Amino acid sequence: MRSLLSLLPLFLAPLIARADEVPGGHPAPRDDTKAAAAVVTGSGVNTFKTVPQWGSIPDKLQIGPTHGGIVVDKAGLVYVSSDSAKGIYVFQPDGTFVKNIAAEFSGIHGVAIHEEKGEQFLYAAHLHGSQGLKLKLDGTAVLKIPFPEEAAASYPNGVKDYKPTAIAVAADGTIFISDGYGKSLIHKFDATGKYLKSFGGKGSADGQFETSHGLVIDPRFEKPLLLVCDRENRRLVHFDFDGNFVGIITTGLRRPCAASVHGENVAIAELEARVAIIDKTNKVVAVLGDNPDKAQWAKFDVAPDWWKPGVFTAPHGVSYDAAGNLYVQDWNKTGRVTKLVKAAAAP
Repeated sequence: MRSLLSLLPLFLAPLIARADEVPGGHPAPRDDTKAAAAVVTGSGVNTFKTVPQWGSIPDKLQIGPTHGGIVVDKAGLVYVSSDSAKGIYVFQPDGTFVKNIAAEFSGIHGVAIHEEKGEQFLYAAHLHGSQGLKLKLDGTAVLKIPFPEEAAASYPNGVKDYKPTAIAVAADGTIFISDGYGKSLIHKFDATGKYLKSFGGKGSADGQFETSHGLVIDPRFEKPLLLVCDRENRRLVHFDFDGNFVGIITTGLRRPCAASVHGENVAIAELEARVAIIDKTNKVVAVLGDNPDKAQWAKFDVAPDWWKPGVFTAPHGVSYDAAGNLYVQDWNKTGRVTKLVKAAAAP
């Protein structure tokens, strides 16, 4: 009887031969690693194509719970906040993972980017830390804005009631922080973080909110305004920078969470499974990624196996880049980010 060692070449030969069939001696990739086809969504001039597997480099990267925001800097780098211990993820425009920053500030909710004297800064509503932050692009904190003690009369339990969800920065450096998960108040600070005033509060009347979830500076008009995503009232609202109510501009939305402005359009991340785009008249002119399966709307635990390209489950963060492409972050336990590239208008 032959020894077992003498039989080894007979077992190994087929394996070696199969590897040698591929240039370089490496097995061919499995079918499930191949990129899916792009999907078209939207309509007219607001037609977009998905970028398959964007953000999956390195392969199968899991961001961790995405319950935050997304912004793009002047170089095109994409910043995605998360609830994971790694803080903010930074990607190249093609989806290649670059690095993590601000790990000590896990749980950043809303984010904004603002340029000051030629330098860009990230501004963040740090939900888990009950504070506002100003960060360098490497994640270094240069300003922390704590709970505004001057507004303590509205907070019976002090900082425990303060749950900031959004931040926006005006051209002169004025900072607005929305207590979206707390008292639905918006607090105004100067560029140094000094408290100035508060406005808003819970309700459905003019000037009130049911979850003032998202903020963005709206420069589409002669005088820039503060646009508020009044989520549970399902509407968008304008205020001036002094905190005066200007008007309700769009109603009937599907729980708007965040907004981003590009030219005369505003993209709105709606938690109930779509992105809406409004024009300068503030009317919805296109919807992207509308999900027909209502069982997935606003659901945190939709697993990757159930995701469909170009179909959203719970859009929570959204950002245009300089070219008008869109990045959308779903509220998701695994972490999901989609890139949509501006496409030619559909025939």
